[in-house]
Amino acid sequence: MKAWTAALALVWLSATVALAACPPSAIVIKFAHVVNATDNPKGIAAQMFADRVNAEMKGRVCVEVFPNSSLYDDDTVLEAMLQGDVQMAAPSLSKFEDLTKVFRIFDLPFMFKNIAAVDAFQTSPAGERMKSVMVPRGLAGLEFWHSGMKQFSANRPLLLPSDAKGIKIRVQPSAVLIDEVKAMDAIPQAMAFSDVYGALKTGVVDGQENTWSNIWGQKLYKVQDGITETNHGVLEYLVVTSVAFLNSLPPDIRHQLLDILHQVTVERNAEVTAVEAASRQAILDAGGTIRTLTPAQRQAWITAMKPVWADFLPDVSQANIDAAQAINARF
Repeated sequence: MKAWTAALALVWLSATVALAACPPSAIVIKFAHVVNATDNPKGIAAQMFADRVNAEMKGRVCVEVFPNSSLYDDDTVLEAMLQGDVQMAAPSLSKFEDLTKVFRIFDLPFMFKNIAAVDAFQTSPAGERMKSVMVPRGLAGLEFWHSGMKQFSANRPLLLPSDAKGIKIRVQPSAVLIDEVKAMDAIPQAMAFSDVYGALKTGVVDGQENTWSNIWGQKLYKVQDGITETNHGVLEYLVVTSVAFLNSLPPDIRHQLLDILHQVTVERNAEVTAVEAASRQAILDAGGTIRTLTPAQRQAWITAMKPVWADFLPDVSQANIDAAQAINARF
């Protein structure tokens, strides 16, 4: 109990110190996210953004970062943003399901060959248009942030999708991901990211899908038999703010803020592959098990999962799928 109280006090103290550091006249931006602040691509990018704004905008704007769901988690942050209680966040794209279905293209299994293809799609006209689809609902998409390719882990070896038959696999609350798991004859269990480690440890769920950095940062490999390098999907984030807050900023401040955000996005997105490789190696160095697939095994995963595309064609559009596949052909 004492340890829990001390930890709570530390979180409160950290937030208080951050708030006290902001000049009284500054426009304060609370940036909430759910991951580790030091070894996760989103956490690193959020802190870099805050450091640059706080240094370069000279007290006119002050950014406070709240990592590890210490302020809001991804299931509550959008409503809090619309109410003005938080100004920026970077939820995973599946968290926008209630607002738009267009981002489902990023959850479709084996849609993108690699992160370079994802980046090329997001910076294409098709990807740029997606940032503004939620404006009528009060949210402005600012930048896409990469996390990496997703892998499956479980409490048993997974070399074929049939190896997952009957086990419970945690997914984000996404209709696409739920169908993806059902295509393996497994049982999808939607839950918050902050609950995954405990659920795996206690057997509430048997497996999960995630990027190398999330598996490493949350120590998920410690409560799994091993990780299968499937690269079957991508985990992407969208930096968002409320339309009301964005429009309330003086034009010069808005321009400088968005310019810094864009520069950080370009820099950090370019580093994601290296961050993910480092996390993968860290898992191995810590004694984690990673299993690679033969070409035949990988094709079995593709064959099992690709039919999911047809179920969500009306949501993502054939034009977007064609654009993504044309980009894949370049990589």
